[in-house]
Amino acid sequence: MLELRENVITVDEYLKLRDRVGWKKLSREQAQRALDNSLITIGAYLAYQPIGMGRIVGDGAVVCYVQDLIIPPQAQHFGVGSMILDRLEQFVEQIRLPDTEMMFDLMCAKGREEFYIQHGFLARPTETLGPGMIKYLNTEK
Repeated sequence: MLELRENVITVDEYLKLRDRVGWKKLSREQAQRALDNSLITIGAYLAYQPIGMGRIVGDGAVVCYVQDLIIPPQAQHFGVGSMILDRLEQFVEQIRLPDTEMMFDLMCAKGREEFYIQHGFLARPTETLGPGMIKYLNTEK
């Protein structure tokens, strides 16, 4: 039976899931700090083994970002990503201050836009919103 668990993903599970989808390598210290500084992590477990995860980062008042929604290929198309994303959105709704609007954002991998559109996200750019942007900071200049 699939089980969603809050705030229990270990650094080893996180690194293994990232590796299974071919994402950039992180140091253990980076990975641990990322998990520690998340507002929430949601892990999906099947037979006590992690088959997916997602987390929220942000200030918890104005903006929250979906970060690291990871579902390895063999676990995709079974609704696991949708379940995790729904739980993350529920968390953000719970912490949203009364009578305020929270920005619930993400940057998705190329080709994954339709999944997020189906969950109510707007693809950017639009007429009023510019494209998302990124800048990598590293020691290689």
